Amino acid sequence: MSARSELAELVRRTRRERAGLPDAGPVRMPGSWRFKPVEPGSARRAAVLILFGRLDDVAAHHESRAVPADLDVLFVQRADTLRKHPGQIAFPGGGIDADDHGSTAAALREAREETGLDPDGVEILGELPEAELPVSNFLVTPVIGWWSRESEVFAVDPAESAKVFRVPVADLLDPANRVMAVVERDGLRRAAPAFDVDGAFIWGFTAIVLDRMFDELGWTQPWDRGREVPAPL
Repeated sequence: MSARSELAELVRRTRRERAGLPDAGPVRMPGSWRFKPVEPGSARRAAVLILFGRLDDVAAHHESRAVPADLDVLFVQRADTLRKHPGQIAFPGGGIDADDHGSTAAALREAREETGLDPDGVEILGELPEAELPVSNFLVTPVIGWWSRESEVFAVDPAESAKVFRVPVADLLDPANRVMAVVERDGLRRAAPAFDVDGAFIWGFTAIVLDRMFDELGWTQPWDRGREVPAPL
């Protein structure tokens, strides 16, 4: 089965499993990463685009035995001057506006505004269940995309994004690049899976979503979960 087919099947399988749970709420953060609960009555909705593409000369791929070895994922790094989550690496995305026609439309709109990509070149494979983001009281829908016709990407607004870049999936899966990010706050110690690839430290919500996806796809390689590093707050 191709990587594209595996991603599409993940969406279908998740939808079937959730259909059997009529009272299923949003996907919760791991217990090891929960500082406070989401407030359902006031939580805002958002969507992110997890865009997979074929490796090209833009992606600085390093040899790895990980599979699939010919894919990469698109990320943005938030500007250091932003009030919320400055400097953090994330998927393109943002809040769902009243005139957006659902989560997928919002994810594509935000991705175009942030990275300049051409939405017509993105094949949507489906949506995963919305997941809670307690730190900012959001419920976020991950939208899985396949880059069927690539377009140039760049940081459209430097005040919002410091850079736009692609990371090979093989590098994300490489056990040497897997760590546990640790945060100590208000007397609590929290830890969750993260990725440290060529100076790009991917942690928090973005890393947790990726980690879960890779596990469910069966792509994860064994790695040392005892390797802890402080999260770059």
